[in-house]
Amino acid sequence: MDWKRSASTDVCQISGYKTRKIALLAFMLGGMVLLFGRAIHLQVLDKKFLQDQGYRRQVGVVNVSAYRGKIQDRNAEPLAISTPVQTIWVNPQLCSQAQQGKSRKSAKLRKECLKYSDGTLRKMAAILHLNITKARQQVNPASGKRFVFIKRRVSPPVAAKVKALQLPGIYFEREFKRYYPAAEITAQLLGFTDIDDVGQEGLELLYEEHLKGVPGSKRVIRDGKRRVIADIENIKEPVAGQDLTLSIDQRLQYLAYRELKKAVMKHQAVSGSLVILDAKNGEVLAAVNQPSFNPNSRSELQGKHYRNRAITDVFEPGSTVKPFVVAAALDGGYINENINIKTHGFFRVGRNLVRDIHNYGTLSLTRVLKKSSNVAASKIALTMPPKYFWRFYHKLGFGEYPGVGFPGESSGSLLDYQRWNDFAQATLSFGYGLSTSVLQLARAYTALADDGVLHSVSLLQRAVDPEARKVISTATARKVRAMLETVVEKGGTAYRARVNGFRVAGKTGTVKKASVGGYSKNKYQAIFVGMAPASDPRLVIAVMVDEPRAEGYYGGIVAGPVFSRVMGGALRVLGVAPDHPESMPFLLVKR
Repeated sequence: MDWKRSASTDVCQISGYKTRKIALLAFMLGGMVLLFGRAIHLQVLDKKFLQDQGYRRQVGVVNVSAYRGKIQDRNAEPLAISTPVQTIWVNPQLCSQAQQGKSRKSAKLRKECLKYSDGTLRKMAAILHLNITKARQQVNPASGKRFVFIKRRVSPPVAAKVKALQLPGIYFEREFKRYYPAAEITAQLLGFTDIDDVGQEGLELLYEEHLKGVPGSKRVIRDGKRRVIADIENIKEPVAGQDLTLSIDQRLQYLAYRELKKAVMKHQAVSGSLVILDAKNGEVLAAVNQPSFNPNSRSELQGKHYRNRAITDVFEPGSTVKPFVVAAALDGGYINENINIKTHGFFRVGRNLVRDIHNYGTLSLTRVLKKSSNVAASKIALTMPPKYFWRFYHKLGFGEYPGVGFPGESSGSLLDYQRWNDFAQATLSFGYGLSTSVLQLARAYTALADDGVLHSVSLLQRAVDPEARKVISTATARKVRAMLETVVEKGGTAYRARVNGFRVAGKTGTVKKASVGGYSKNKYQAIFVGMAPASDPRLVIAVMVDEPRAEGYYGGIVAGPVFSRVMGGALRVLGVAPDHPESMPFLLVKR
């Protein structure tokens, strides 16, 4: 019986094995039929699906960078332009994926990836001036990244050299790079853009919305390595930014920059600023600063050099405000032009003492400005009611923004008259107790230059000043201007500011710098503001040199010569006819 039971068990096992085998074969056959049917469905009946999938993998949409508007001077000379460049990036995972693949394509890619381990990578690093260690890190798949910038904004010739190396996973995209032809000469005025061509400082920031373009898009075909191999169609055309025309004259900007830099170096000064204004409409023809920087070199972008000191930094203007004290008193009828003022070298105001460098004795109104007497200016100031005196200063723009809208633009300060005492009013007459920028000070002088008309200031070109307003009578402005001509004559404080062939009117200022607890004993600011030709002024120039430490510190010695060279050169560039030809040097020719 046992052998019958055993035989029966074996038959059952064999039968179960055959059943399972048939079931498995049937399942596999069914699967093959389903796959075959699916293949026929996709490739014959519904082939559009695969075509669409392939299209999606090969065709894509990419952004097209827009051209940023250029900045140009009043004569259409370019000051900031955008040039096409190439940005190089890498997909580090491409070679990692090739190592895992078994296909012939993966084998070919693995062979190309060997370039990363030989001298080809070194060649790329040398072309792009990259550290080889950094280059290896960028292409290292261990980072897990699928997108790493190799280098942005590379010039097309350099990018072509990298492309010729045919490194796998390296891609190229077109961008724009901002270039500044005048470099450091216009640096603080124009500012600069960041790596994405977005304005960061200066006019680039102020007019960002005006200058920036609107990116476009296009449909492209990519190869198996995701490289763009052909354009299909433009979806959206990029819209270029608008150009910006400034009031700046690049010729005058260069002239002013060169002479200011010479002066700062000669006198070992901390810094310097200079502004040239059109006396007839308030256009800013030049605005320069020292020290400067090169906006074309990222390595030189240091925050301490960014600001446009001529517009953002303030200082006490010193004796350069004395002409306005005289004008205010004359206009208000508090003094007459024939007055004589006794100075004695000092003047007690309450418990305080106002001093002159020398005892000038009795001074006429003209000699008050020629000798720059603090005592006489104080006495004139105290003849006027505080409210009237404050209003006159305020009308000239002191204590308010110049209105150019420049980033960081300063309003300066002017203490309210209700907080004055006699000594505060006296010190305001020789430029202490208020603060102003170089631009504000130059603007105030347009009222003397244009027969009492104060002009607003503009960094954009314009034919007329829509905000011009009368603040001084014509007669008073001309009288004070004539007095200021004596300042640059022999015996005046600014004989070195004269310009051959032209009558010049101007005023010096030598200011002690404020420090903790009062004023420094050995730190000064040298200032000169003037206009020419004095018979009918065309230009106003303001110069300020901060902390001159060699070869003098007086305004007439430090700032005066800068004014002379810049004004003389500017008048020649603009073709202004001399109004004092007898002062021009001439040559004697022997016959």
